[in-house]
Amino acid sequence: MEITKENRKWLDDMGLDHPLVIAGPCSAETEEQVLKTAHLLKDTDTNVFRAGIWKPRTRPGGFEGVGGIGLPWLQRVREETGMKITTEVGNANHVELALKADVDILWIGARTTVNPFAVQEIADALKGVKKPVLVKNPVNPDLALWLGGVERFKSAGIDQLGVIHRGFSAYNTGHYRNKPKWKIAIELKKNFPNLPLILDPSHICGRRDTILDVSQTALDLNFDGLMVETHIDPDNAWSDAAQQITPARLDEITKELKIRQKSSSKESFQSKLNLYRKELDLIDSNIIDILGDRMSVAENIGKLKHKENVAILQSGRWSEILNAMVETGVEKGLSKEFVEEVFKAIHVESINIQHKTK
Repeated sequence: MEITKENRKWLDDMGLDHPLVIAGPCSAETEEQVLKTAHLLKDTDTNVFRAGIWKPRTRPGGFEGVGGIGLPWLQRVREETGMKITTEVGNANHVELALKADVDILWIGARTTVNPFAVQEIADALKGVKKPVLVKNPVNPDLALWLGGVERFKSAGIDQLGVIHRGFSAYNTGHYRNKPKWKIAIELKKNFPNLPLILDPSHICGRRDTILDVSQTALDLNFDGLMVETHIDPDNAWSDAAQQITPARLDEITKELKIRQKSSSKESFQSKLNLYRKELDLIDSNIIDILGDRMSVAENIGKLKHKENVAILQSGRWSEILNAMVETGVEKGLSKEFVEEVFKAIHVESINIQHKTK
């Protein structure tokens, strides 16, 4: 799949002097709630007003959105504030209704992206439509599936595209509602630098007090914008109350965020940067050497276990190693999540090597 500057024209044509801000409530609840929120957002950095009209819920019985009756509310937002409007579509019927309401931007939710049949249905319904489509990452950490969703829309002739990083589901998410797994977003940005990448900190955090920090991380990684759930009365929101913020708090956050330069032409900066990079290259080379030595030991252990007919996986021993390494890593300023991920990868490779050993 080839992504060019033409595919981000919808964003570049806005001529923004700051990252894109998409804001509004998780769900459109009432016309009054939608319009009050929008008018409070009008004087912030918000460029696009968002609101969920149809809400896919994990379990039945919850609030699943007001449906099509909420689309005229979004039209009033655009008329009264001048902001563009966007909502999530999950099937061809949603697309038909959203297009009739002339919704400016459509996004595909994480639960939809994971289903290629649903994505293709929406792509087919949008053939020939000249509106931007933003694809949220699937709930599982699968970059190919995420890009596959984008490719389906591109193949359907939709050339205004973007992606939304909302984090990934896991049984134990710890600090997050959905783990960000930044390396997946970095890999996407590296391979498709012209594909607009927008962060959804609300779904990553699941709580309002960490939205600023996560948003700053995204801007440090050259994300193109933010989609933040914003409500006039977050605590009494009909869905996802804990992760929504007020328009006033959004205004504070956007003012606190630091927009980094992509580089610096100062000679002193480039000189120091090159020294640090050479230092990193040496350390990385040492890491590879050490990992190679570790796997050689794992191979010897595999041979010994095979000779003595001993099972390869020793769960008790592995738990001791992981706990010890996490404790040591945290003492050295590393995050628990990072140390766990590194050593789980090392453990898997060690098991693979021992399996191959005869």
